[in-house]
This record gives sequence, structure tokens and C-alpha cells, in this order.
Amino acid sequence: MVRIRMHGQGLHIKSPRAFPSLLSFFPGILTPAFSDLLWVGENATYFRFPALSLRGRLEHAVFTRLAGASDPPYQSLNIGDKVGDRLENVSANLLRIKEEIGAEHLVFMNQRHGHEIVVLRQGRFILPKEPPPADAMITDIPGLALMVKQADCQGIIILEPGKGVLANVHCGWRGNVQDIAGRVVALMKREFGCISSRLMAAIGPSLGPCCAQFVSHKEIFPESFGPFMVRENYFDLWALTCGQLLAAGMREENIEVAGICTRCRSDLFYSYRGEGRTGRFGTVAMLR
Repeated sequence: MVRIRMHGQGLHIKSPRAFPSLLSFFPGILTPAFSDLLWVGENATYFRFPALSLRGRLEHAVFTRLAGASDPPYQSLNIGDKVGDRLENVSANLLRIKEEIGAEHLVFMNQRHGHEIVVLRQGRFILPKEPPPADAMITDIPGLALMVKQADCQGIIILEPGKGVLANVHCGWRGNVQDIAGRVVALMKREFGCISSRLMAAIGPSLGPCCAQFVSHKEIFPESFGPFMVRENYFDLWALTCGQLLAAGMREENIEVAGICTRCRSDLFYSYRGEGRTGRFGTVAMLR
């Protein structure tokens, strides 16, 4: 039983608007209720996935933009150091996240919207001096928190509970085109002996089918994306990613989707499409 800590804390957040259901694509996908996702910690407000939370080896959180040190238009828990915010504010926000998650080290990437993947192994790990140019990280090291920075792109946590292997993936539409989620699953299998059917995944708040408009989709998307167009020029990128994870061998019942659109919910999350000049929120995952 997951204990939700939002109640009685004086936090008043309106319910999310309704979206077309993922179940029309994949009936077995888990779509938790909003109240089962939202948590309030000592230092920040964040979301956790119920099924992942039942796995004792994992600590994870999708941090909202609330309760940070940054001023407008980055208010307030901005972790983007290349968006125009003051670096001292970003550093304070990163420290807040590190303390909330209880991490020894917080590692993030220089995200490129590509398909490069960094593997961080026990016995071979050296803390990088600069964020590596990549869009996914895989590790078997406890206490090492992997962080993805977002403002509409998907943060995808992938866990193999039995082997204690964890990945955190940054996936925008370019990542979908390059099937970065499928590439991560393949690398987890090859490098760590993971079994696809035992993997668990969670897709966090990101651009929803209500707002994922791509007028030039015929030029930038492969024909295989066609079934995921929910109305003219609008795509369900959540379902698309689920399809790529399933094609990599995962099971529907092992995938959770938050179903929260960042552009619609810019009160909670940064949205580049909705705001333009804005910050970045973080999805963080760590093995215990």
C-alpha cells in the first residue's frame, strides 16, 4: 500500500483536465490517479509512480516547479543552467533535490535530443567533471541519482528490480524518431543481462496528445507513427513511447504513464511550448 503524503499539508492544486485514454491503444497500461501520484516532501513537491514505489530498491521523484529559489520566469525549482537563470539559484535548487532524494551523487547529462547512452557501472565509476553528451543513463550503482531535465519532453524511468539495474531517459519527439527507449532496453539486456519482460517503466508528465501538434509531421516522422495521430497534426507521444517499449519486449502491465500534459499544467511544470523562456524540471531515479 502506497502512503500518499499530500493530504493535510495545505496544498491546493486543481485536478488535471481529461485526455484521450491510452487504453484505446494499449488496454493494459497503468494510468494512476492524480492523487496517487502527488507527494509533498520536506524540501519540494513531486510526483511518484505507485507501482515503482512498491519496489524497495528504488527511490524516484518527478519534481514540480514549486518550492525553489529561482525568480520569474524560472520560478521556482529550475534546474536548467543554460536557460538564463542565475547559477546560484540553480545550484540551490539542485541541492534541494539531492537532499530530498537522499543521494550521494546527482548525475545529469548535456542532453542533445540524440540516442547516446551512458553506462555507469559499479567498480568503474568516476564522477564526471562535466555532464556527458547523452540522452540516457544506465547504472547498477546504489546511491547514484540519475536526473533528466525537461520542459515538455518525456522523462522515462526503466527498472529491472531483480538485477538492480536502472535507467533514466530523456525523450522528445526526436528521441521517439530514433527509438531511444528501445535502444536503452536493448543495452540493458546486452550490458547487464536484463530480461525485457521483467523491466518496469514509468513515463512522466510531458507534452500530451492535447498539445502535441506537429504540422510538419510528414517530413519529420516515419510512416509508422501514423496510428498515433489522434486528430489532424496531433500525436499521442505517450502511446508512441509505450509502443516502442512494447516492441522492445516489455509488458503492458509493467508500464505506468502519468498522463499529465506539461503545457496544460504549467502551474506545476515548465513548458517550452507553453512559455518559451522558462526553466527545466527534473525526473530523478536512484537505486538504494
